[in-house]
This record gives sequence, structure tokens and C-alpha cells, in this order.
Amino acid sequence: MSIQYPESFSVSSAVVEALENNKPVVALESTVITHGLPYPQNLSIAQEMESEVTQRDVVPATIAVLDGKVHVGLDADELERLATEQDVHKISSRDFASAIAKKRCGGTTVAGTMVAANNVGIKVFATGGIGGVHRQISKKVGQSSAGVSSDMSADLPQLANTPMIVVCAGAKAILNLPATLEYLETFAIPVVGFGTNEFPAFYSRSSGLSINARADSAVDIIKIAKAHWDLGLQSAILVVNPLPEEEALADEQIETAIEEAVREAEFNGVSGQAVTPYLLSMVSELTKGKSLKANLALLRYNARLAAQIALEF
Repeated sequence: MSIQYPESFSVSSAVVEALENNKPVVALESTVITHGLPYPQNLSIAQEMESEVTQRDVVPATIAVLDGKVHVGLDADELERLATEQDVHKISSRDFASAIAKKRCGGTTVAGTMVAANNVGIKVFATGGIGGVHRQISKKVGQSSAGVSSDMSADLPQLANTPMIVVCAGAKAILNLPATLEYLETFAIPVVGFGTNEFPAFYSRSSGLSINARADSAVDIIKIAKAHWDLGLQSAILVVNPLPEEEALADEQIETAIEEAVREAEFNGVSGQAVTPYLLSMVSELTKGKSLKANLALLRYNARLAAQIALEF
């Protein structure tokens, strides 16, 4: 049976065929391509994530906005264009309408990707790390605080309202992790540790924060998801997938770098959507590229796990 897609959507033939025939599909976000990495590194990781999915006989659906159309599944030329386009926007859930109306191009965030994937019926999504509650930055230059900020990512409310399995390495370590985990609990978003009882801290395996659900296989994850949705709950299942020991960074090393990056952001007056890419870039510089290497690794591992879940689902 043919599926009707929104008029503003352009769904690739491979994704259409998979969805109409109940074959596994994994959604992939694209801000890592447009805002996360320089060319050609951004294109390489996008291709590697898609390869992790296709190697497991699952269809990758990288999601982005091109010329005002929400593309679900990109061909090689579209992926190349997205990686090299100069005038690109960051597309979260609030930004679709203006991007469509003004025929813009952009990469979709976690929230944006979830909106698009949910519209076409994709149930499994792989990303690096979700957004969350930001660390509080002091108004006094040179000081920072790990307190709770009023600045919160749109990823969190989207997770609270979208029934989807989202695979990540936790929240980005530059965020306030305890406050982020508290939000997830408050809004009934199950956090399932894949082979772990602890919330991973993106670059490192340990945050010191415990979670109350663990799964040791893709089948276990699906059982939890189905039981959750059978109760009528509509939130996502957040699967947190820690980096292997050999790829992860030490907690102390990354925290020192983050604190320094936060001070630099305050000193330079960085705010709004510019904060996250600025902090990630600074942390990479301060760790001499080790954080970037870990970031690339976790993107591949998360795509791989998402493909395994989609196959079982």
C-alpha cells in the first residue's frame, strides 16, 4: 500500500520502498554534517554512518532540508552538496516552517530529525549525543558554574512527545548532565543503558549518574519500547550506548577541558545556538583532537547499534 507523505517532503526511493514493504530503516541527523565538522571530514563521517547501517541490510535515511524540501534519505550528490553548501541553517523543530517557506538548506538537529522521521513512520534514529539543559555560565567573566541554566535544548521536549527509539552516547558532555537526566525522568522518557547501568558522558563512559533500565541486546531494547508504548505513553526510548574503553576519554581530562571552554565562551560573549559548536570546537582544541576522535567513533557505534535494533524491530 502506498504511503502518503507531506507535500513538503521528498522521500528517497530506497526509503519509500523500505517503508512500504516493512523493511528496516534508520534515521540519521545532519547537523553533524552542516555545523559539526569541516569538509571533507563531515562528508566522510556521514558516509561512514550510512555504511554502518547498509552493511547490516538496513536502509539509512539521512534527513536534511534542501531548497525548502525536507529530504528523508539523501543520494551521493545530495550528501556532497549538504557537506559543501555555504548558506546552511540549523533546523530544529521550530525552524521547518520558515526553512520550507524561504526555500532554505539546512541540517536537522536531533529534534528536527525526530519530527521528520516521525512524519514518515521511521521508528529508529541514531545520533551522537542529545541536547539537554545547559551549564550555567556566570555573568562575571572568567567564572563558570555547573548550576542549572534556563537554556534548554528543544531535543528534550521532542523526546517527551515522539514515540521513537533514539540511540545516542548520552547527552553532550558540555551540558549539565544531572539536570538533563532529571528532565528525562520528569517527562517519562525511559533511559536504557546498553550494557551499562550508568549514564555515559558522551566522550567518556562514566558520569557517576545511575539509570534504572539496562538492556544487553537489541531484543531487550525492543521489548522495553513496546511495553512502554503499549501503555499509551508517547515519549521516546533513549538508548545510551557508551564508547568502548579503548575509544573513550578519561572523565577528569574531558571535564577540565569543558570547564576551560565554558570560561572562554563567557569571555567571548558566545550565546544562543552558537554555544554548542563553540564549546565542542574548544574542547577538541584543548584535548588536542582526542575529543573529536571519540566523537567520530561514537557516531559510528551508535549507527551500528541502531541498525541492529531496526533489524529486530
